[in-house]
Amino acid sequence: MPVPHSRRRLRVGVQLHPQHCELDELRDAWRAVDTVGVDSLWTWDHFLPHHGDPQGPHFECWSLLAAMAVETEHALIGPLVSCTAFRNPHLLADMARTVDRLSGGRLVLGLGAGWFEAEHREYGFPFPSATGRLDAFEEAVTAVRDRLARLNPPPRGPLPLLIGGGGEKRTLSVVARHADIWNWYGWNSPDPVAEFRHRSGLLDDWCERVGRDPGAVERTVMIDVPQLDQLPSFAAAGATHIILSLPAPYELAPVRRLVDLRESLGSG
Repeated sequence: MPVPHSRRRLRVGVQLHPQHCELDELRDAWRAVDTVGVDSLWTWDHFLPHHGDPQGPHFECWSLLAAMAVETEHALIGPLVSCTAFRNPHLLADMARTVDRLSGGRLVLGLGAGWFEAEHREYGFPFPSATGRLDAFEEAVTAVRDRLARLNPPPRGPLPLLIGGGGEKRTLSVVARHADIWNWYGWNSPDPVAEFRHRSGLLDDWCERVGRDPGAVERTVMIDVPQLDQLPSFAAAGATHIILSLPAPYELAPVRRLVDLRESLGSG
């Protein structure tokens, strides 16, 4: 039987921004964070900075994940999230399988429909309407699942599928049908904990509509450093995996605080 999301052991992770940094600085960061005791390590899938100087340095997601796979030992790793519009979904599945095997079976495949129009235009990718992007996204998720089941050799680990986003009518319905893990962030919300609780309840409703146990979908939240003190409230609202979004210069003090909060909540 699936474990209800409200009863899962609390886990914590860190998303390292691959922008406005040197590559060696980023590599040092993921090695250091892996030793601190987090449960997961992430980066994002963008081609241009989306904070600060738009002409600043930026590095590509899947190349970084391949390096992260062989330079870390403990934490789960993954993209938070990889835009399915950027790569053929069958190729993306093959890339994910390869990185998963490089990591010893630690990859989580995070997927999203894409939102940053400037990078689509800069790199020559179409940027259709939200409806068009979500239609293409669900097709891509299905294709990824299909290809992963046919690859030889298969992934080494369970390779769970994470879907990011909180759209009430389309995104959450895709999560209910296809995802093992859901990720939400609400930095612009006046009450992010209440908003998370609301959208998590909507996901429960969608799971029931499609005939799926709501407890089968893990609930994750991405926060930034000022929101660290809200971690217990998110956990009380049903989040079972809290991910700290961390920009360069990658200070470790907030990461240690994150781990301490996990321990104080009894995760062990």
